[in-house]
Amino acid sequence: MAENRSTAVPPRAFHIMTKPTGAICNLDCKYCYFLSKEMMYPGSRFRMADELLETFIKQYIESQQVPEVTFAWQGGEPTLMGLEFFERVLVYQQKHARPGMTIHNTLQTNGTLLNDAWCQFFKKHDFLIGISIDGPQALHDAYRVNKGGAGSFKQVMRGWQLLYEHGVAYNILCTVHAANQDHPLAVYRFFRDELKTEFIQFIPIIERTTTQILPLANVGWSERDGGERPLYTQSGNLVTNRSVNAEKYGQFLIAIFEEWVRRDVGQVYVQMFDVALGAWIGQPGGLCIFAPTCGQALALEHNGDLFSCDHFVEPDYLLGNIQSDHMLALVASDKQRQFGQAKMDSLPRYCRECAVRFACHGGCPKNRFMHTPDGEPGLNYLCAGYKAFFNHVDRPMKIMANLLQQHRAPAEIMTMMAAEDAGRLQQAFAKAGRNDPCPCGSGKKYKLCHGR
Repeated sequence: MAENRSTAVPPRAFHIMTKPTGAICNLDCKYCYFLSKEMMYPGSRFRMADELLETFIKQYIESQQVPEVTFAWQGGEPTLMGLEFFERVLVYQQKHARPGMTIHNTLQTNGTLLNDAWCQFFKKHDFLIGISIDGPQALHDAYRVNKGGAGSFKQVMRGWQLLYEHGVAYNILCTVHAANQDHPLAVYRFFRDELKTEFIQFIPIIERTTTQILPLANVGWSERDGGERPLYTQSGNLVTNRSVNAEKYGQFLIAIFEEWVRRDVGQVYVQMFDVALGAWIGQPGGLCIFAPTCGQALALEHNGDLFSCDHFVEPDYLLGNIQSDHMLALVASDKQRQFGQAKMDSLPRYCRECAVRFACHGGCPKNRFMHTPDGEPGLNYLCAGYKAFFNHVDRPMKIMANLLQQHRAPAEIMTMMAAEDAGRLQQAFAKAGRNDPCPCGSGKKYKLCHGR
């Protein structure tokens, strides 16, 4: 039975990441925190039973007091369930949907198992697909490997090609880590120019550990631990060398933003930039990690266990099982309410007094394991990067927010930026000596370039 029952009013809507295969995946990405969750279910087949599937869909629809409901299918690798499973998903959704309700489906995949049949299905039923790619081949293959340790880039590209050819709506999900953090424009241009994507999410990798394993940046769990993968929990204040550097994460975002704001506004949608603009126009919380509180983005395991968050699929954060308690009671429980409120209540003074708190709100609790300059616990590992990015984009965000208030397109900022850049370049030309490097960035001397 559900613990800590609450008399609180349940939320009108909440989000669940559903894992029908649990942690089972056909890849063995070296930084994946979720693969070890297999240890929580010894002897399991790791396949969501048909009866449970219908129970979940029925309860989820019943719990949403909004006209549009989105189901998010994750893993592990959800396509391991087979196409027939998702055909049954649609049958149960249609069976239990209320009159006038619109149902959407999203699915996150590594792309390696996609074929024509999958893509035809996704297109026909309007699935939005998130495909995980970490950049060009050398950057992607650094950590995204198969069970044999070989890079997965070519197989992923075949999956992307099929999505593209079938006209399936897709987002690129790119993790940012030690291997690609120094190559922001190579990553961004690869997605924009070669993969022709319009939607990109950048997800920082912070791989926490309680033991000193920093030199082992390029080995996977199986190599390091003799084939055993210890249960990963959000504990410890050390990180592996695979993890993104906080300052470099900020510079990664800034470098991409500088190109995006000059040529891609309204054409390419980067989740981080959209969320930031939302904060600048007074609509914070577009992404759960930047909301003042959390607790409305949960995770459902293959056996019906409901956890407080996808990043906290750990015994201490188990709310209950939807086969014995309705998910709405679990979501509204005191345990979950306290989990969500703790994000705000534990915010250090250093964060409360920060000029960009309105955009950040301390970030995701899973990364708040550092100490502030005055020694208070609870500072986000990425604080330096967030601060640099949000302060850097302050002026252009204000410009785009003002354009929106005037019912004008934010893309007009590109014309403004071009005019400002041209003015600065003319000033630089006027000050350049004949033998100085040309301010245009060509690498030639000024006298051999714009100074001729």
